[in-house]
This record gives sequence, structure tokens and C-alpha cells, in this order.
Amino acid sequence: MDYANSSTPLKLYLKIKMTELLKMAPDIPLNINIKEPRWDQNTFLGRAYHFFTVTDPRNILLSNTQLENARKIVHDYRQGIVAPGLTEDELWKAKYIYDSAFHPDTGEKMVLIGRMSAQVPMNMTIVGCMMTFYRTTPAVLFWQWINQSFNAVVNYTNRSGDAPISVSQLGTAYVSATTGAVATALGLNSLAKRVSPLIGRFVPFAAVASANCINIPLMRQRELKFGIPVTDEDGNRLGDSSKAAQQAIAQVVVSRILMASPGMAIPPFIMNTLEKKAFLKKFPWMSAPIQVGLVGLCLVFATPLCCALFPQKSSMSVSSLEPDLQAKIKEYNSDLERVYFNKGL
Repeated sequence: MDYANSSTPLKLYLKIKMTELLKMAPDIPLNINIKEPRWDQNTFLGRAYHFFTVTDPRNILLSNTQLENARKIVHDYRQGIVAPGLTEDELWKAKYIYDSAFHPDTGEKMVLIGRMSAQVPMNMTIVGCMMTFYRTTPAVLFWQWINQSFNAVVNYTNRSGDAPISVSQLGTAYVSATTGAVATALGLNSLAKRVSPLIGRFVPFAAVASANCINIPLMRQRELKFGIPVTDEDGNRLGDSSKAAQQAIAQVVVSRILMASPGMAIPPFIMNTLEKKAFLKKFPWMSAPIQVGLVGLCLVFATPLCCALFPQKSSMSVSSLEPDLQAKIKEYNSDLERVYFNKGL
């Protein structure tokens, strides 16, 4: 018997089977941690890359079909299912599309204008108009009301935790925050009439900064009262903490104020100079579009960079938590020193 020739069919069979197995094998490994961002969140640069992707305004143009497809890819991958031909870059793209539209704690699809990808187009329009039409009381009232209504939607949409908030709580928080913001703006506007026109241009920024200190805590008051979920480093839920909520909200307030700073601090100087030129005297209606464009240019960079000031997965020491939660954590793991939580945006 010719063993050399008889082995040929066996080699061919093994080759075919190996090819089939390779085709069946996923194109990417199954151990990619897509629960975390692609870039190192322990560095400012890594967080900046992450938020430039999350706040990309092009994400608001995605259809429901594209969003659902991204959600399917992410959910399937977490269960060990990989679509044939899926590459690692496509997986990360799906993850960021998913993150841009779905709440990290509840998994629910977020309201379109409340998503971080809507921040630049919405804020450049509202802030640009606030800074153009700031001289009369009706204009201040209208644009501060629009701005705080938008902020209320954003703050509720990007809240931390998965606990529901009632309609009455939401209504009370919205009315209180909007009233406080409008009163602040009107008070500052009346004071600004006694100073130079350039100083008057900064009234909207002062009002927005003050209003953020009112609006964000009020819209997230349930978190301050009942706490937000805290976990260990592996994501195991340990309980709810009001102390963590206080830190989370404080970080968000600081980020939001700094986020508004470039767009509300730089354009006034430019517009103050431009309005003395012949062009805007001849075409005064161009003032609003130019202002909106300048604000938008600032926000394209300020929004992701200020979101990146603090890690999204924030942390605090166990010793800073409520005594009862500390005791509970010590029973669970006496060596645990830090807990983690989603700070919101």
C-alpha cells in the first residue's frame, strides 16, 4: 500500500476543516473591555480623546436604525457573539455611537437634544442669541428661559444613577431652577447698565455660571437625597451614596461653568471691536450669525476638553462615605479602599 499517496486525502480534509474553523472564528478577540472607554481615562489626554468622540455633533444625525444596529453590536459582543467580518475599529465605533445615545446606567435612549452630541449645535445657537439680545428685559427673560429649559433637559438626561424621578419632582426642580436663573440674569443686567457696554456683554456669562449652581443640584436633587450607585473597581454594586452624589454634582457644575467660559468670554471682545467697524454698521443683522459662529467655534473645543477635566468613572475613598455604607462595604471586603460611580455630565 502506498502510504504517501493515501495520506493526501487526509491532508486535504484537514486543510478544508481548518479553513472552515478559521472562517467560523471571530475576527476580533472576545476580551476587549468595551464597558470602559478606548483611551486611558487616568490621563487628561485620554479623557479628551474620549469626549471628542462622545460630543461629536455628527452623532445627532444618525438614524434610529444606525443607533439600534450599534446597540445590537455592543449587546451581542458583551454576550460573546461577534458578527462575521466585524473589525475592532467597527466595534469601537459602535460602542461610541451607543454611548452617545443611550444612558450608561439605565440603558434607555436619551432625548435627542439632551445628548452630549447635541451640546455644541444647541449651545452655540442659544448662547449666541443670549449674547446678542441681552439689552432688553423681554429678550433676557426669553433667552434665559430657553437656556434653562435646555439645561434642565440636559441635566435630567445625563443624571447619574438609575432611580426614576417623578413628574412632580421634575416640575418643581425645573420651575425653581428657571426662576432662579432668570432672577439672577435680570439682577445682573440691571447692575450692568451702570457700567461700560463691554462689561455688559459679560452679563449672560455671569448669569449662566450662577444658574448652573442652581439648576444642576435642583435637577439632580433626588441623587442628593437618596444617593447614587457606587461600585468596586470590577463594577459590583455596593450601595447608594449621597456623599458620592455631592462630589459628582460639584464636578459637573465646575465643568459646565468652565465649558461656557471660552464661548462667553472671548466673543464679547471680538464683537465689541466688530460693531465699531463699517461692515456691521451697514449689515447689523449679521451680528447674531457671527456671534453664534464664534460661540460654536469655542464650544467645539471647550465642550470635550471641559468634560475631560474629571474622570467619568469618578471615585472617592471608602472613609469619605456615609458610616452605614462604610460598615456594609467593610463586611463585603475589608481591604476595599475606594469606590467608583458615574458622575453624570
